Amino acid sequence: MKHGGAGMFEELYRDPQRLEEFVHAMSGISLANFETFAEKFDFAPYKTMCDIGGAAGQLSIFVARRHPHMTCRTCDLPAVVPIAQKTIAAHGLSERIRAASVDFFRDPLPKADVITMGMILHDWNLEKKMQLIQAAYDALPSGGAFVAIENLIDDERRSNAFGLMMSLNMLIEFGEAFDFTGRDFDGWCRKIGFRRTEVIPLRGPASAAIAYK
Repeated sequence: MKHGGAGMFEELYRDPQRLEEFVHAMSGISLANFETFAEKFDFAPYKTMCDIGGAAGQLSIFVARRHPHMTCRTCDLPAVVPIAQKTIAAHGLSERIRAASVDFFRDPLPKADVITMGMILHDWNLEKKMQLIQAAYDALPSGGAFVAIENLIDDERRSNAFGLMMSLNMLIEFGEAFDFTGRDFDGWCRKIGFRRTEVIPLRGPASAAIAYK
């Protein structure tokens, strides 16, 4: 949950039932991409994953179910944590997935071999994007991976019309927020200190942009 300061979200946080409905609705939009990422990404070298802005914990659930050697942590604002705990328990994965609260602009991110952010980076301006990438870098070990699941715009900015329209929508809705290309992501991550990046196509216009420390 990224927009806790906005009026609409303040209203949601005052109504736990509406908040739970909203969290599951937002998670549902990304389920196919989360499932595809869990299938395509090579988790063999890693043991732990931390999903930042994890909402109901669905990405962690897909990863834990497909990769029994992985233990996961899903992190979000305090009001969202009980929703994630309930969802994780319903899937019988409470022993391998922990839900925790984090303010990712104030708190250090939990240490993990893989740090994921699903539809998080596009919500912010460049300064805050860089702050989040730096926080992920600081929390990863050498060889660790930072993953941003987004509607990445193609580098030529010609073919992913959905990504371009999403970027325009973010700009209109939030003023400074914007979507980005794989080349943008590569440049930002290398500036922070990541050694290389790659892009894994997911479903439709979405991709996983991955940076390796």
